[in-house]
Amino acid sequence: MNRQPIAVAVRALRHTLLGRDAPPGRRLLARWPRLDRYATPVGLLAVLGLFLITLTVESEWGLPPPIALLFAAMTVAPLLALPRRPLLAWRLTVLALLICTFNAPADQAWPWTPPLALGSIAVLAVVVARVDRPVLAWVVTISTVPVLTLVHPDNRVPVLLLLGALAIVGDLIRRNRLSRHALAAQTEQSEREQERRAVLEERTRIAREMHDVVAHHMSLIAVQAETAPYRLTDVPAPAAAEFVAIAASARDALTDMRRLLGVLRSESSGPQTAPQPDLADLDAMVDAARRAGLPVTLDAGPVDDGQVPAPVGLAAYRIVQEGLANAARHAGGAAVRVTVRAGLTTLAVRVQNAPPAGAGSRPDTEAVAGHGLTGMRERATSLGGTFTAGPLPDGGYAVAAELPYDAEGGDR
Repeated sequence: MNRQPIAVAVRALRHTLLGRDAPPGRRLLARWPRLDRYATPVGLLAVLGLFLITLTVESEWGLPPPIALLFAAMTVAPLLALPRRPLLAWRLTVLALLICTFNAPADQAWPWTPPLALGSIAVLAVVVARVDRPVLAWVVTISTVPVLTLVHPDNRVPVLLLLGALAIVGDLIRRNRLSRHALAAQTEQSEREQERRAVLEERTRIAREMHDVVAHHMSLIAVQAETAPYRLTDVPAPAAAEFVAIAASARDALTDMRRLLGVLRSESSGPQTAPQPDLADLDAMVDAARRAGLPVTLDAGPVDDGQVPAPVGLAAYRIVQEGLANAARHAGGAAVRVTVRAGLTTLAVRVQNAPPAGAGSRPDTEAVAGHGLTGMRERATSLGGTFTAGPLPDGGYAVAAELPYDAEGGDR
């Protein structure tokens, strides 16, 4: 014997009588906000009207005032619970149908007042559209108990047909609602997938162009700089050292380029497994800038191990790197001072250059409009820090950043 249907029926019965209530549906007037704002007060007025009508009818039946008040309250209670607790409203309705008939006059064809009968139909219509099919079967079955026991035999068939029609229509409404929700979820998932695919395609296109154009030229620069001392005769030692520095810088740029291409080609931009530069690499970068002919002074205070988080150290390194590049590009030959101070909660970075030697090479407008300062500002703000850049009174230029330790961020 297959006991699975029996177990499903028992669970459905337990849920019908004692289980969690069905989730509330969408507000009837949600599409019309101007009307929806009046739904609650109008509904409360309607419930109050039903309460007074029920109280009047039951008083005409000769019920004692306390009983009439109780029956009127039980009539409107399900309607008050219906918007947010439809299953609870149905339970209260069944209870009202069973109790509010004990003192009905014997000559009445219907054992309930019109407000209670109409309210019960409204509650049942909402509930059958909100519950699943096993619970729906029990709701309809239990709802027939007051009909079979209290309604006159001549009126039972129409009421039972009405209950069956409500069950069928409610099940169709529920299935249609579930289908629309499933379609909306599938559409949303498809849109997200299309957006993700578009982002990946764009990142792949950018990576391909960077590889085909920038990486190719950087490779040529590195090869030409490395082979120049062997291709050219009588190369002075300083020039040969300059070629070595150019080749080293080109190789470093290629390394960063490959790392960036790997990020662009990957589907996720999660934590990078390749080693990232930090404050410990500032000395090597400054030495490379000096070998390239840029007079740089590094003023870095002591930094305890683990004091500066890795994202902050990487951002500081990139800001100094871009600051030195801007100084070399716009103020060639000018003295540059790099200052790094690790405080208790923030890391202060400053790159300042003296006035450029040649007139007309001031970095004010050209540097500010370039992408370098934008990248430095984005790195600082992504960590919750601040960034400033601008000319100095003596004609020099300075960039400065304050990077907090406790902000979440990473390499951009």
